[in-house]
Amino acid sequence: MEAREGSTISPVDSPPTDEVMRVAEFRAALRRFLRQSEHAARASGLTPQRHLLLVMIKGAPDGSERATITQLAERLQLAQSTVTELVGRAEEVGLVKRAQSETDARVSVLRLTEEGERRLAGSFRGHDAERVELRRAISRLR
Repeated sequence: MEAREGSTISPVDSPPTDEVMRVAEFRAALRRFLRQSEHAARASGLTPQRHLLLVMIKGAPDGSERATITQLAERLQLAQSTVTELVGRAEEVGLVKRAQSETDARVSVLRLTEEGERRLAGSFRGHDAERVELRRAISRLR
């Protein structure tokens, strides 16, 4: 609830300073991680959006290194039409390829091409320190 002009929030309603500090530290670490990830993506010839798409396909929760548009829309929290457009552009430049699902002919399964694998690998190099710092920041949230 937002305070109205001229009103004050009582100290009882205010979150504890130490908790806000932990959240602020985490948000700063997350932003550093995302910024470094964007730089690494660009250095590998990827837009940040394409980089994230490749990460989500390669990092499928079931370990298959494959994903459907529907799965990607859910994981990326984007509209299916937006993901379809993003996948189409990545497909045009040879980063992903479609194959018909073995279990449902109506569904296309996406996988990285060799070029997609190469660029994703390039963006991961040298990014270990930021992942370690992000894990530390997450553990301090508890």
